[in-house]
Amino acid sequence: MAASSRRSYVPIRDYALIGDCHGAALVARDGGIDWWCPERFDAEPVLWRLLDAEKAPVFEICPEDDAEVERAYLPDTNILRSVWTARGGRVAVTDFVPVGRAPAATSDDYVTLSAPGWLVRIVEGVAGRMTIRVQYRPAKASFDGAALDELPQSDCAFGAVALYMCGGAPEGVTAANEAIEVAAGERLAFVLAPVSAATAAPAGQAARLLQITSAFWQEWCGRCQYKGPYGGAVRRSALTLKLLTFAPTGAIVAAPTTSLPEEPGGQRNWDYRFSWLRDSAFVLQAFAALGYSGEARRYCQFLRLCCVQTLPELQILYGIRGETELREQRLDHLDGYDGSRPVRIGNAAYRQKQADIYGELADWALLYHALGEPLDTTLTQILRGAADYIAVHWREPDQGIWEMRGEPRHHVHGKLMAWVALDRAIRLLGPNPVWETEREAVLQAVLGPGIDPEGGYFTQAFGFREPDAALLLAPLLDLPVPPDLLARTVDAVERRLREGDYVRRYRTPDGVPGGEGAFLICSFWLVDALLALNRAVEARSLFESLLTKGNDLGLYAEEVCPHDGAFLGNFPQAFTHLALINSAIHLQLYENKGVEALAGTHADRAKRTAAAREAIWQDINGDGSHTNSRASVLDLKSTISPGRPERSVAAYEDAGPVGEPRNRGDADLRAVVNFPSPRGAKTYCCD
Repeated sequence: MAASSRRSYVPIRDYALIGDCHGAALVARDGGIDWWCPERFDAEPVLWRLLDAEKAPVFEICPEDDAEVERAYLPDTNILRSVWTARGGRVAVTDFVPVGRAPAATSDDYVTLSAPGWLVRIVEGVAGRMTIRVQYRPAKASFDGAALDELPQSDCAFGAVALYMCGGAPEGVTAANEAIEVAAGERLAFVLAPVSAATAAPAGQAARLLQITSAFWQEWCGRCQYKGPYGGAVRRSALTLKLLTFAPTGAIVAAPTTSLPEEPGGQRNWDYRFSWLRDSAFVLQAFAALGYSGEARRYCQFLRLCCVQTLPELQILYGIRGETELREQRLDHLDGYDGSRPVRIGNAAYRQKQADIYGELADWALLYHALGEPLDTTLTQILRGAADYIAVHWREPDQGIWEMRGEPRHHVHGKLMAWVALDRAIRLLGPNPVWETEREAVLQAVLGPGIDPEGGYFTQAFGFREPDAALLLAPLLDLPVPPDLLARTVDAVERRLREGDYVRRYRTPDGVPGGEGAFLICSFWLVDALLALNRAVEARSLFESLLTKGNDLGLYAEEVCPHDGAFLGNFPQAFTHLALINSAIHLQLYENKGVEALAGTHADRAKRTAAAREAIWQDINGDGSHTNSRASVLDLKSTISPGRPERSVAAYEDAGPVGEPRNRGDADLRAVVNFPSPRGAKTYCCD
């Protein structure tokens, strides 16, 4: 692969994710960075070739001639290292977005973070010599459709952006196209940062930022308490979820991208850079079970911030700072990923009515309380308001968990979650005659028109005979229904919606033209349902097969094409990674304590993941190797302050062999990190 052979659009599975818990970037296998939203996930992107290969700005570093590439994240980090090998030499490119703990953070605080919002690329000559092409090209059009002459080049809410290079102009450049020969032992830094950062000499700080960022991710990952057989996949999913967390509020975005299509060339292209309420119970369960109490508490605070704004009604999604209006717009001047139009920003689904979110909220509250947290006045108000609302409105049709854009239906999953909303409110707040009456009425309704008269299974909606993959959640809700009804429902989903390891959401019209792939989360839900039905051999076999369906870095999209395995939809998808973690935890529960350990509510299962509740919810220092570490602290005052000179190319050429930098004058910047190479581990030094 060489610079001249770049395709217009890269397969979605060929991307890697890097970020700083504020914004995120996607790095293509061929060395291009095709998406970058700094400072907040839902901001206007600085780099967006993902959605228009012709008009978008370009930033790529890749070999000038044909070379093979292998890549991996540095162990237990979100720092990407790509190793390019050609006949004459080998070069490594390390990509990351700097992040660290805030100076005021306590030793166990990994949610109060600092991040300058820069994008850093470090090029290292590993062996021989190789010529690389560094290209940074301005956009031919603005992302939002405004005339380019109305704003500075590369401008967005983040501010005008420049590329800072070792030995380059101190003020940075707004365009570059250079061929640079890199010899073994040479190291060069390239940083995208606001033009206002020029006095901080960003390229000269690359090594120090790499050291801090590596320490942050490794310390955070070292606190993971999962000890089962799928540690690699669980940690990678946890790291991905952490990266998709918006640190200032604790919100978790569904995905860091917008408008990646669910069907090639199709119209099912949505903006997922927001936080969905229904994720809450799953987020809390996953983070708490892994030992990350700080993230769980911060996310709970975010939920309270959102819910109190719209009571007694709840929105299905909110902005990452709690925004309640997420107006959907089409950017028709953009080509869309591989011609898939329209490109959308915002998401009109925030206006939809979906009964299931009230059940998810109440289930989250039960879990939150079971893990030792009090029901304060605000949470009690939210929970009571939600129960009162659902007691009145559960008989109304809605759009369902899948946010269908057709006519509302009486979705059975939504009715089941209405039952959950009332049941959990009664458990938490005590007896209430109205809630108890309506809870029984909901149950009788789903046991009537909610069951197929011939097959005896739950259907997608009243009056429909088709099942729905969301019903795979039913065995884990502690519903007072016959076990054989749940078994028949799972059988019906497998019979009608399963295709090998994949599961379709449904097969009924949904009001949107075109088709879609199989939703990966549904396959993990099937794992959980099979376990709850004591079909453990099938569940484990499916789970282990699903572990092979991610890309080479262990990342998952929202959907996959069952026929060729191509990734579809926004990437990477938080809900898919959440489901992977929860399935791994459920498998471990089953292995340790049998099928009985899967009974009850999410709260019951969360308490069973450890011998005592405190072992789940307390802050844990792992093996103690990172206790009280200050290596992961990032002081933005020292990062953005002027006075630190950039390293010149000559200084890098003067460096000794890899691992032994000759110039000791910058000892404070020296970072020694073990970088895994596909051809064997080695020590990487950046001085």
